[in-house]
Amino acid sequence: MTVVSPEVVQAARLVLDQMGIDPADLQHATTSPGLSVPTFAEYVPVVAAAVAPGSQRVYGTYWRKVVEQWGGRRLNEVSPTEIETLMRRVQADAVRRRNYRGGHGAAEHTISALRCLYRRAIADGYIVEMENPASKVAKPHRLASTRIALADERLAELFEAAGMSGNDPELDLLILRFHIETACRRGGLLALRPMDLEPQQCLVLLREKGGVFRWQPVTPTLMQYLLHHAADRGAPDDQPLLRYRNGRAVGRRRYDSLWIRLGRQMPWVAKQQVSAHWLRHTALTWVERVFGYGVALAYAGHMDTPNDAGTTARYVKATLEEVATALAALTGESHPLALPYAAEATGD
Repeated sequence: MTVVSPEVVQAARLVLDQMGIDPADLQHATTSPGLSVPTFAEYVPVVAAAVAPGSQRVYGTYWRKVVEQWGGRRLNEVSPTEIETLMRRVQADAVRRRNYRGGHGAAEHTISALRCLYRRAIADGYIVEMENPASKVAKPHRLASTRIALADERLAELFEAAGMSGNDPELDLLILRFHIETACRRGGLLALRPMDLEPQQCLVLLREKGGVFRWQPVTPTLMQYLLHHAADRGAPDDQPLLRYRNGRAVGRRRYDSLWIRLGRQMPWVAKQQVSAHWLRHTALTWVERVFGYGVALAYAGHMDTPNDAGTTARYVKATLEEVATALAALTGESHPLALPYAAEATGD
């Protein structure tokens, strides 16, 4: 940005005064002509309908709070100080669950929700970037995750308990095995369809957050379980594969009930708030330790190098065959795409 001397600023103000123009008028003149800035009550539903389902789920609670607080006010009538005040109030009122961390997540989501709202307002021509109050409020830094890789003994306990409890152990074991083999997120399995299975090469097409599509190796055993599950429970080829015994598609609530049940049987699960994402941490930690960071990146589906990974990581992207090799070593089961040296790890 060019540094302007006080003398130049004073001269510009003098010219504007002579022309009868307020400097603020120049700022507002950059907005699209004929557009009336909407109120929060008017604009929040518009943005909510436009964003992805995941964003709706995360930001919806905070948008409702914004409408409750400022529903009748226009987007350009709220100051950064008011936004920060709302953020602190939401943080103080955050529900104190077992994983409560001082309302930090609620504060972060409040700012993210408002930034999302104002980005759309800028794109729609209601305001300009310099009028964006949400960008002038610092978003709290994300706290380090408390998730860790599970020890083999703990992992065995999870599988044993899941296989001996609940109304559908077969389904629960399939969920656990899929996550420990693929290290995918919950949404990846819930979105999996029978048409996403490639049995010959033992690959599944995962569709995860951010619109990411990727092929992920699975063991021949897991592929057979998936094929049997889809056929036995009548999953349509282009619909979600995971099904209850009555044929109804499985949703997020099955995960919730599974981990609540496991937490009742094993107190450490409830205390540490263990979830399917811990299986992702477990698999990726093992892969990174044994096969290195490049393979772990690909195994996780992080095909675009994270900003903090360093420039070198851009040149060491792992191949699908290397991911399959890591899977073979992790599970002790051969894979059709695994590289020859994987036979030593699987004993074949």
